[in-house]
Amino acid sequence: MNDAVPNLITAQDGPVLELERSLLQKQASIEAWFRQQWRETPAPFYSSVDLRNAGFKISPVDTNLFPAGFNNLNRQFDVLAVHALQSAMERTCPAAAGVLLIPENHTRNAFYWENVATLVELIRKAGFEVRLGTLNPDIHEPTTMTSQSGKSVLIEPLRRVGNRVTVGDFKACAILLNNDLSSGRPDILEGLDQPILPPLALGWSNRLKSQHFGEFHEVANELAELISIDPWLIDPMFRNCGEINFLKREGEDCLITNVEMLLEDIGAKYKEYGIDREPFVFIKADAGTYGMGVMTARSADDVRALNRKARKHMASAKDGRAVSGAIIQEGVYTCETWGPNKATAEPVVYMIDHHVVGGFYRVHEGRGTQDNLNAPGMRFQMLAFAEPCTHPDPDCEPDAQPNRFYAYGVVGRLAALAAAREVRKAKESNT
Repeated sequence: MNDAVPNLITAQDGPVLELERSLLQKQASIEAWFRQQWRETPAPFYSSVDLRNAGFKISPVDTNLFPAGFNNLNRQFDVLAVHALQSAMERTCPAAAGVLLIPENHTRNAFYWENVATLVELIRKAGFEVRLGTLNPDIHEPTTMTSQSGKSVLIEPLRRVGNRVTVGDFKACAILLNNDLSSGRPDILEGLDQPILPPLALGWSNRLKSQHFGEFHEVANELAELISIDPWLIDPMFRNCGEINFLKREGEDCLITNVEMLLEDIGAKYKEYGIDREPFVFIKADAGTYGMGVMTARSADDVRALNRKARKHMASAKDGRAVSGAIIQEGVYTCETWGPNKATAEPVVYMIDHHVVGGFYRVHEGRGTQDNLNAPGMRFQMLAFAEPCTHPDPDCEPDAQPNRFYAYGVVGRLAALAAAREVRKAKESNT
């Protein structure tokens, strides 16, 4: 697996080296703290976290509760995902024998169906029967989708019987969503007796990135206090504007003010740590995925100078949903490159329950260290996060393969913990 570690184009002699050293030295305390947190707040069923390593900080930049890249994980480590699936299902539905998986409404995205086929295989290996029910209104009978590698995936129209949903005569104990509900909460899934994983309230029709990173700010501060580090080393600063219309330029003053203030805050931290870099921010749709509605700003002038094409790009999220709120997030450089062409790379950590089960590097040869890599032209390099995350080696240097991955596993699990608190609050608000 030595070829699975990208090159770092920054000297590891600054804050990240000290951060990694602190994580290794306090490993026992960190793991005990996590165990206590999971007892108090169970983890989401599954999640993925996009990370950035700037050489002077490691932090999440996005957390997805409906991950769609299981096909990019190293299949040699399926056993870890299988055990985690068994644990998550036993906690949620101890007598479960059948799982009803609800995918996205894509019909032509063969790579997405590769993800679904992989997820179905893992669930079956975990000892559960699984069927797929679709929310797609255009599908009225069982339909076979074909994955990128040629696997067949059978999807069937959902039907509701009383307070349960099913396909055919299938008896499902639990509903597993691999659909992020960007288009809204479907009536057919409201008020069910079956548990829905993750809860409907965590779909992008309800969830906001600013809420998630508010929760992450809290858990990052708690861990930072435990191991005596500056929480900024793992926590991206952010601000948000709740009312905005990019096409009509409504809310632009709010956006400009918050961009200026956040750049000043980042600049102050750079000065504190002697970082000779230009501060920048990402402006993102506060609700949504797939890398849509994202732009980089290095000054307020970048916002003022948006032309109509750029404003149109920022105004639309997944499924054509209008963007009405924005999060302004500290831009975190990525200082990792992959391969002889030194393609820009960032790690993505996958979790089932609170277990790190794998990950991959998102690689993009056409993007730079300040850019959003979740864009057309990206590719994926699978990794074996599992062994490094569970077996850090204190006898190695902090930035050696197992130890760097341990740091990524810690920060990834922090993001999952923040999401767990989102789940808890969503459930409390519905009771």
